[in-house]
Parts: sequence; C-alpha cells; structure tokens
Amino acid sequence: MIGSKYRWRSRQLREHVEVLDGKRSPSMLLYNATYLHGTVKQWIQGNIWVYQDRIVYVGDKWPELIDENCEQVDCHNSLLVPGYMEPHVHPFQLYNPLSFAKYAFNFGTTITVNDNLALVLKYKKREAFSFLEKLNTIPATMYWWSRFDSQTEITDEETVFSHANIKSWIEHPQVIQGGELTGWPKLLNGDDLMLHWMQETKSMNKKIEGHFPGASEKTLAKLKLLGADSDHEAMTGEEVKRRLLQGYMVPLRYSSIRPDLPNILDDLNKLGINNYENFMLTTDGSPPSFYENGIIDLLIKICIEKGVPPIDAYLMATLNPAKYYHLDHLHGLIATGRVANINFISDEKLPRPVSVLAKGQWVRKDNHNIENTVDIQWEDFGFSPLTIDWELTTDDLQFSMPFGIKLENAVITKPYSINIDLSVEEIDPNADECFLTFINRNGRWRINTVLKGFAKNLGGFVSSFTNTGDILLIGKRKSDLLLAFQRMKEIGGGLVIVDKGSIIFELPLPLGGVVSDLAIEELIVKEKQLRNILHERGYLFEDPIYTLLFFSSTHLPYIRMTPRGLFDVMKKRVLFPTIMR
Repeated sequence: MIGSKYRWRSRQLREHVEVLDGKRSPSMLLYNATYLHGTVKQWIQGNIWVYQDRIVYVGDKWPELIDENCEQVDCHNSLLVPGYMEPHVHPFQLYNPLSFAKYAFNFGTTITVNDNLALVLKYKKREAFSFLEKLNTIPATMYWWSRFDSQTEITDEETVFSHANIKSWIEHPQVIQGGELTGWPKLLNGDDLMLHWMQETKSMNKKIEGHFPGASEKTLAKLKLLGADSDHEAMTGEEVKRRLLQGYMVPLRYSSIRPDLPNILDDLNKLGINNYENFMLTTDGSPPSFYENGIIDLLIKICIEKGVPPIDAYLMATLNPAKYYHLDHLHGLIATGRVANINFISDEKLPRPVSVLAKGQWVRKDNHNIENTVDIQWEDFGFSPLTIDWELTTDDLQFSMPFGIKLENAVITKPYSINIDLSVEEIDPNADECFLTFINRNGRWRINTVLKGFAKNLGGFVSSFTNTGDILLIGKRKSDLLLAFQRMKEIGGGLVIVDKGSIIFELPLPLGGVVSDLAIEELIVKEKQLRNILHERGYLFEDPIYTLLFFSSTHLPYIRMTPRGLFDVMKKRVLFPTIMR
C-alpha cells in the first residue's frame, strides 16, 4: 500500500524475483508490445511481465513458467504508454475523490496529486487519514498535498492549522508536497511558522507547490529562496519563461477558468523554448463538465497539435512529474519495478486510451469501462448529510450595508457603492443586482450585502457548496430565497434554485453539504443544467461553480465574504464584521 512504510513487503519482493527465476508465473504477459520508454525517449519492442500490481520485467525474454491464471495479451495492434499523472487535483469540486478517480480511468489518468483543504477544514484528522487509507484499496494511485493556511479568514485558524495538525499531515506517507502557497504574502511578510512548515516538508524530501499569479521576477526569486519548487499559475509564455529562469518546475494549465495551454505553447514556440523536461500538465481541479472530453489525455493531444514532439508530450504527463516528485522508481516509466499503470493507445497522436491497466487491473478494455467494485461507506469517515437545526427568517434578510460586491469575471470581485432601495421584497428583475447573504452553516452569524453582475432575473439561489462549507444565498426575491434555503435544508445540503415559488433546479450534496455521491457522468448533466439556467437569467461567465467556491477565498482580489466578515484582500482587514444571529 502507498500509505505503508514500504510499497512492497519483503515477502512480495521475493515473489517478484521468483517470477524471473521461473518459480512463479506472472499474473499477466503483454507480448508483442511497442511501448514508450521515457529514459531513452524511444518506442521499444518487447514483452512486459506483470505480477499483481508491479511490472517485474521488460525485454525480449519469455517467462519460463506461465500457468493457467496468467492473462496473455497480444499487443501488436497497440502502443503502450505509462499511466498519466495529474499533479494538481482539487477533488471536491462537486465530485468526490472516488468518483473523480473512477472517471479518470476512462481517460488513462491513473495517478493524481490531490488537495487536502476540504479534509482539513471540515473533517477530523483521524477520519481524514482513515479515508486516505481506504482510497488506497482502489486501482487509482492517489497522493496528496498539505495546506498551510485556510485560503480564507476563519475564526479558529490557529486550531485548524495548528503545528501538530500540519506536522501530522506533512509526515503522512501519502502526502508528497506542501502547499499550494495561496498565503504567500504572509510568508513574505514574515510568517515564520509557515516557513518552518516548508522547511519541515523539504527536510522529508517533499516538494513545495506555489500559487503565484502575476508574480514579478523578484517575487518569484524570493519565494524560490524560501523553498518553493513549482508554480502552476503562469498564464503566458513569458510568465512560464520567468519561472523556468528562476529554477521552477512549471505545470502548464488548461482549466475551466484558465484555458491557457494552447496560447502558452504558441508563446513558447515564439520564444524558442523547446526543452520540455521542466513541464507538467494540469487541469487545476476544474468542475465536472470541463472533463467531458478528457483529462490529461486531452492536454497531451493539445500539446501534440501545437507541435510538441509526441514523446515529449507524453513525458510531460508521465516521467516528468514522476521524477519531480521523486517517484520515478514507481511511476512514469514502463520498466522493471514500476507500478503496472499502463495505457494502450491506437496511435501516437491519439492519447485517449483504448484500454487501461491501473495497479495491474483492467479499468478500461477495448473502449469499454470496467466498473470498479470498491465502494465507500461515507458516513464511516464523517461524510454525512448537512444537518441544519435552525430556521432562516425574514429578519435574516435585512440589508443595509453601504457597498456591495461586483463580479468582474467568474472569480474576481470588486467593491461598488449601492444606490438601490434594499428595503424591498424584490429587486428590479432588469437590474444586474441581487441580494447576497453569507450565513454560517450552524446559524451563528451572517453577512448581508448586494451582488452586482451575477444575474438579472434570478429568484432565489442557495448553495452550501462554498470554500468554508457555509451557505450562500443569491437572488432577487426574498420569498424565493427562503424557499430555496428550506429545500436545501431538506435535502441535506446542495444547490437549489427557486423561481416565483417553484423549485426549478436542485442538486443534493449529501456528503457534508459540499460533495455529491453521483458519478461524474451524471454530475456533468446536472452542472450543464445549472449553467444553462443561470445563463438564461443573466450569468455572463463560464464557471458558476468556481464563482460560488471563491466568494469566500482570500487568495484572489479584491473583496471576499469570510466567517470573520467582509474582507479587503489587498489591505488584509475586515471591512464589516459578521453579525451574530
């Protein structure tokens, strides 16, 4: 198990050697294979012996012992490449870590590095660690990173992000990096506790992931000196080059809110940068519908179409991240000793796999997905429906704040002066302003203001899907907001839209009020439905899921709603504190 001290125990290692000695049969024999070997950057022909979850031999030889249980696969019609690695997954974007992993099998992404923020903020450490161990039982290989801050302003930050908690996380064997450093301004301003956690992480030979959008050369240099190893926030070829020159590993991003990869590749070509060894590929935790046509395979395809040599494109999704994370003894190569994560493709320029092996098990075969039988009893790990034992009343929907929040794009907000009458039951449906309430999931506090630029004729929209797990209410009509809240409460958390007294959309999120238990294929349908309803009502942007998530996230400018109050990100101060109910 990945979570154990050793990947394979001594007895297992002896069994692996016995396969080569002819004393034991391989579990699977892949013969007549043409496979990509990343070390020599060539397509090699040979046979691949797999024993359980490990490649025990590659070469021309044939096993001395093949028993009736050994599956023999003629690979002459396929090209074999290592399983793809996604180094930056936010696994709680409506979907959950299990549903994302299962869906990713379809596209050959069998190794992921995942964000632990939701686990730290909402679940006990013992439950979270047990959950990580349970995920080891599925064919996917799931690693994690450890956050050093909440990415918002919470009242109990020192408890949630205590030294003991952070130390336990960074010491966990499945955690392979610290970060992402959304709180880097605090670090530069003298936060020595964060710096200590970074040093502790690096002392264990683990990496530090940055989050430095728009950072200058000088800022990147400072953060490199303090220990940052990688940053996925480059948006142009020039920003990529700036990071390369300072010694960073650079994940190239293609996501729902930053689909920059094609333009970056064009820029790199103009800049004459054609060494791809320090690049990885990431989708940066996009919402379900973004993955309808692929995950890392789609990014490899974009790279090839933009002129990246195919072998280099595959290495950006396999060997490059494996070497970066010091995991190339396990991943990134089809070679002796590696975990048997292998994608079977029909053509060098078509990275979407026909068949997929994950830990030596078929999870996709001949263009058909194979259902994994591993299931999770979510409540065993604290993922229970949201329980709300208090009532929302008209008193909670009183608005008097002098300024509101203007949505500049899907994720950037600015302050604006309110000049409409807020004592009314309903805001003019032709105006692009809505009532906006952020209320504690336990009913302790609330913030009321106005949101401009989100929608025009939206009756009532309630979401328990937020960065902090608290509840957002957005809409024109107070009666619709009350009804939407009541329905969200009845379904144990989720997203609900009400129009003139009728519920027109709902998506239950029974796992803590923030995560669905649906398969991603089903979530894609629901998310598209949500997006269409919002677009019909004046939402102008492409990603309402990230809009909801980031209302309370203080790593983006300029104004955010947090458990401490309305927060000025640039000045690092609370403008209006939360009101106790």
